[in-house]
Amino acid sequence: MDFFFYPSSVAVFGSFKEGAIAYEILRNIVEGGFEGRIVPVNPKGGTVEVAGRTLQIRERLDEPVDTAIIAVPARIVPDLIDEIGPLIKGAVVISAGFSEVGNEGLERELVERARRHGVRLIGPNCAGIFGVHGKFFGSFEVRVKPGGLALISQSGAFGGAALAMGNDEGIGFSAFVSYGNAADLNESDFLEYFASDENTKAIALYIEGVKDGRRFLKALRYASARKPVIILKAGKSAGGARAAASHTGSLAGSYEIYRAAFKQAGAIEVEEMEELFDAAKAFEMYSTAGKRVAVITNSGGPGVLATDKLERLGLEMAKLSDETVEELRSFLPPQCSVRNPIDLIADADYERYKRTIEIACKDENVDSLLVICVPPIFIPGEEIAKAVIDANCAKPVVVNFMAGELVREGVKLLEEHGVKNFPTPERAAKALGWLSLR
Repeated sequence: MDFFFYPSSVAVFGSFKEGAIAYEILRNIVEGGFEGRIVPVNPKGGTVEVAGRTLQIRERLDEPVDTAIIAVPARIVPDLIDEIGPLIKGAVVISAGFSEVGNEGLERELVERARRHGVRLIGPNCAGIFGVHGKFFGSFEVRVKPGGLALISQSGAFGGAALAMGNDEGIGFSAFVSYGNAADLNESDFLEYFASDENTKAIALYIEGVKDGRRFLKALRYASARKPVIILKAGKSAGGARAAASHTGSLAGSYEIYRAAFKQAGAIEVEEMEELFDAAKAFEMYSTAGKRVAVITNSGGPGVLATDKLERLGLEMAKLSDETVEELRSFLPPQCSVRNPIDLIADADYERYKRTIEIACKDENVDSLLVICVPPIFIPGEEIAKAVIDANCAKPVVVNFMAGELVREGVKLLEEHGVKNFPTPERAAKALGWLSLR
């Protein structure tokens, strides 16, 4: 499926009036820096100006391209696929009006026409795709920065919101695909593809339901054996399942069956969007982490909250060795607690944090570290961020800098060095919990 996510040429079909879906997709492709050939197609012809470029609109596609993005009325899509089938490898059908509104016959016809020409389909009723490392933004959703997360979403709107939230959370993406009705390619195909994609470190999947449970389980096992797969399942309740059926025309089925399948395949299930991104952030930094955690904090309360959450998640507070305790005592003020959690007290500075992280990291009883910083107004958050960055530690270090204006610059500095911040002690603890599952 490289022709979808790393295309060298693309044709866009639809209206190129400003504000129309095809125009917005075309604008995203151009503004996103796509370096391949771009062919806008509309029977009326003419030109379109987008992002400082003037493109000739072809009246019909008359040259081969890797992928077609189609945003025309549903009723004419099958005929269009028949016409352009010999010239394309894949089609992304944005158009709605198929099985999701009871028009199964038109959807079947679309698939039959595509198969006749050996064309693979994404959609219909979808929001498009991104191949971020190929600088290909074939969707009307917000563009994202390059990174390691592939987001597969049955819902286009959820996908769009997730991309925007990912930007806010400092997530880097390798790809995005909204697959809508999954008339041809579905979640199983994308799981298998991204499991082998060298730019993808982790896969996030939003699903409401699947049509072929056996195939899905096989694909999920395959992908989870190679990369972390994070799943957010909607349609768990009876009302949610009914809503899912009306949304994409898929059967949500019994949630208990899904939950058992996720567990059996080794996937990581999360409960809400916030958790999906926290898990993604964790796996963008590390592939795994052990269960024995050292907590380093400058505030007792958050340290206690982190400890509570870690133990509820089945992780252990690491028992520091006598040598570690003695080394910490040798330079920390007497008011500091050198047991786990290690409380550096409010005036902890760069040196106190850096040395403590390095000493705890050397302890063979410690698998990973959770570093909490609630900076007082007289110590800049960036100073502590620099200590985390400079500390010599080869074990997973998850950080919780809080909160707001006091830590903004520190969090920015951390992110510039690939260290993701988790805004609460509990969310940082959960990140270590997910890493421990791999």
